[in-house]
Amino acid sequence: MESTNKKIAIVTGANRGIGLETCRQLSQKGIITILTSRDENFGKKAIASLSKEGGDLLYQQLDVSDSGSVAGLKDFVSEKFKRCDILVNNAGVFLDRGVSIFDLPQKILQETLEINFFGALKMCREFLPMMQEIGYGRIVNVSSGMGSIASMGGGSAAYKLSKLAMNGMTRIMADEIKDDNIKINTMAPGWVRSDMGGANAPRSLAQGADTIIWLATLPDDGLSGGFFEDRVPAAW
Repeated sequence: MESTNKKIAIVTGANRGIGLETCRQLSQKGIITILTSRDENFGKKAIASLSKEGGDLLYQQLDVSDSGSVAGLKDFVSEKFKRCDILVNNAGVFLDRGVSIFDLPQKILQETLEINFFGALKMCREFLPMMQEIGYGRIVNVSSGMGSIASMGGGSAAYKLSKLAMNGMTRIMADEIKDDNIKINTMAPGWVRSDMGGANAPRSLAQGADTIIWLATLPDDGLSGGFFEDRVPAAW
């Protein structure tokens, strides 16, 4: 086990886009950041690029849809650091853009829920107890405005339902751990220029990651159980 006074952060789905930018910003704040990705080659290329900018970074392969892979990451973190301070559940897929719910293949719905929702649930179940042991934790679930009931319309049902479920999970967990010094929130990064958002999106990666970093570093009197966009509450 390594002895360190630095905080330990895990970011899922971090080999590109908002996840990669989140790792960059966390590591530059002096937080030991574990960059994870499903594809090991892409992940190692990403961390090699980030490491040139400095900061404490580690890479671990992770498939959030695989319970064994999630448990393996927990074993690694427990053995190496014996703590987890920050968890950013960023891994996600968008496989049904614009598809009618009446035409949505069951396989696509199941795969989307398995990664976007159940993956985040597995990570919380594995790492939240580690946070309870040290009396500190910050969990950020990266959702979407498309998961808001207030503005929900037709199309892309698999993606929307997965983010709606993530938002609901966040509220439930926050209430169940309200007596612990653990803050769990969900957020919408907005339409960001990334592989998922496309080149025409108006927001930069730094703008998309800003609220994640804010929530990941909340003070002890910070909010919990909220849904945020640009650091302000968003409509559920």
